[in-house]
Amino acid sequence: MNIEQLNADYGIANKVKFIEGKGGFPTIEISNEHAQATISVYAAQVLSFKPVNQSEVMFLSSQAYYQSGKAIKGGTPICWPWFGPDPEEKGRSSHGFVRNRLWQMRDVVSTQDGATQVIMGLVDTAETREIWDYSFDIAIAITVGSSLTIELITQNTGQEPFSITQALHTYFQIADINQLAVLGLAGKAYLDKVDDGKQKTQAGAVTFSGECDRIYLDVPSELVIEDRAGNRNIKITATNSKTAIVWNPEADISANMADLGDQDYINFVCVETANAANEIIEVAAGDHYKIAANYSVEKP
Repeated sequence: MNIEQLNADYGIANKVKFIEGKGGFPTIEISNEHAQATISVYAAQVLSFKPVNQSEVMFLSSQAYYQSGKAIKGGTPICWPWFGPDPEEKGRSSHGFVRNRLWQMRDVVSTQDGATQVIMGLVDTAETREIWDYSFDIAIAITVGSSLTIELITQNTGQEPFSITQALHTYFQIADINQLAVLGLAGKAYLDKVDDGKQKTQAGAVTFSGECDRIYLDVPSELVIEDRAGNRNIKITATNSKTAIVWNPEADISANMADLGDQDYINFVCVETANAANEIIEVAAGDHYKIAANYSVEKP
């Protein structure tokens, strides 16, 4: 992708600029009256989101990979068309194949309220057919305003239905995992991936005292990350999602991940808006499905 051409086609004076980012990936810098944001065209991934007079909302590892074929550790990676391990056990990569390839620009617009919307997409190719043999058009609409909205729209462009699981695998910047709570999941069943996937029931708020890797079932549309040490709450409002994943690797795993710093686990939590586990989405031929999440920052 030619940066000069991208700016000519999609740049907006004093608001939207394309640059060559790390790894040579085309990167979008947005600055409007509501917020600043950085979006990678590789993986269609928000790397930074800072509302006016607020601190950073997204966590991005200083040791993240910026290489074709690898996922960027942080921001808003997309798991699609499956979440987690290869569901058919064919040796394909976990979390699908859209978080490690270059997307195509489709549009950039300023909305009436001064927000900026970026639209990107992917369609099936001979290469994707080797991985997942279906016709599709997947689009993402990222709206940067006083809050951040991500909409992921799957279109089945083929002649047969297909099934997907998916997630917005978002990394949130926090002050201290030891002073954090996730609200809205009390009483909900979850699959504990740290304990062989056993189903358990959440008692009270989710807090962290070791590795946490859980898939919550039948969740409400609104969850809140209570970042006590940061003196702020991050509200997550989901659309067409009944599953949520909560993940923090804690010290040992963080130290053993090449694209995470040893102490990085203290400063992020993943709370993912998803269709996963038993929430499998069937998309009929010619039909579409949209999952979405809105992230807003509030004072406690």
